[in-house]
Amino acid sequence: MRAMVFAEQRDGKLKQATLEALTVAHDLADTVDVVCVGDSQFDWHGLGVDKVYQSGAKELGNYNPITYASCVQTAITKASPNILLGIASPLGRDLFARLAARLDCGIVTDAVRVWKDGASIQATKPMYAGKCLATIRLLSEFSVLALRPNVFQPYQKDSQKTDRDAAVEELQVGLPDTQLVTREIRKGSSEKPDLTEATMIISGGRAMANADNFQILHACADVVGATVGASRAAVESGYAPHDMQVGQTGKTVNPNLYIACGISGSVQHMAGMRTSKTIVAINTDADAPIFSVADYGIVADLFVAVPAMQKELEKMFA
Repeated sequence: MRAMVFAEQRDGKLKQATLEALTVAHDLADTVDVVCVGDSQFDWHGLGVDKVYQSGAKELGNYNPITYASCVQTAITKASPNILLGIASPLGRDLFARLAARLDCGIVTDAVRVWKDGASIQATKPMYAGKCLATIRLLSEFSVLALRPNVFQPYQKDSQKTDRDAAVEELQVGLPDTQLVTREIRKGSSEKPDLTEATMIISGGRAMANADNFQILHACADVVGATVGASRAAVESGYAPHDMQVGQTGKTVNPNLYIACGISGSVQHMAGMRTSKTIVAINTDADAPIFSVADYGIVADLFVAVPAMQKELEKMFA
C-alpha cells in the first residue's frame, strides 16, 4: 500500500499535527510520500519519507482552495497512492472535501482511529455531537482521510533513517486563471497555538460577566502556556471574539487538559470538547451538565478558584 501525506504549514513552519498524519501513514503503508504546497522547504530526514512532491510558487504562499487542490491532485496523479492523509483543520477540511469531489472517492474527516482490515482501511469518527462513534470502511481504490489533531502520536525521527534522502520532485502546475485570490491574512496578537492544536485550554463562559474578566484566564494560561477559549454564550455576549469559541458552532478541540470556567455545559459546547483527555470544570452550580463529562469538578466561584489555581501552578512551574 502507498500513502501520501499533505504537509500543512503556517508561516513557513510545519504544523505539528502533520507528524501525526505521518505516524498513521507508516502504520498503514509500506511506502509514504509527502505533498507540500507553498514557498517553504522542510527537513524530511529520518521521517521515512520516500518522495516529496513540492510546489514552491510564490503565488501559493497563502491558501487558495482552487490552486492548492490542483497542486495536490497533480501529486496524486503522479504518485498513485491508495490514500491521502492530512489534518482535519479548517484548511484540511476544505481541501480534502474538494479533492474527494474532484476525484470521486471516499472521504472521512475528523478520524480518531484508523487501521487496516485486510485490503481495506477502516476509520472511527465521532458523530451526533460526539454522542456516538461511527466505524467507516473505505472501499474506493483511492480515499482521503483527515485526522483530528492531538489524537495520534507524532512520528519520531528514526536514527536508522537519517541518512535516507527523500527524492524531491518540483510540481509544475499551471495556476488556473481565477478571481479567487487571498489578498490578506489577519493574524491575532497571541503567539499561542490555535485552539484546534493546543494541548492545554482554559475556557470561560457567560459567568465571566465581561471581556475584561478574561484577563484572569489569560494570566493563568500564561503560567502553563495554555490557550484561552470561550463558550458560545460568552462570544454572543461580546466577551470574546468568535475565533475563541469552542463548540459545535465554533472549534472542535482535543487537548490533553481542558479547564471549563463558568461554563454550564450546553450540548453544543460539549460537542466541541468532550474528547479532551482530561477535563476540569469550575462552576458554582453543582448540578451543571459540565460535571457529567468532567474528570475533576470544583464547585466554587471561578473568580476565587482560578487565581488560587494560578498560584499553585506558579509554584509547580517555578
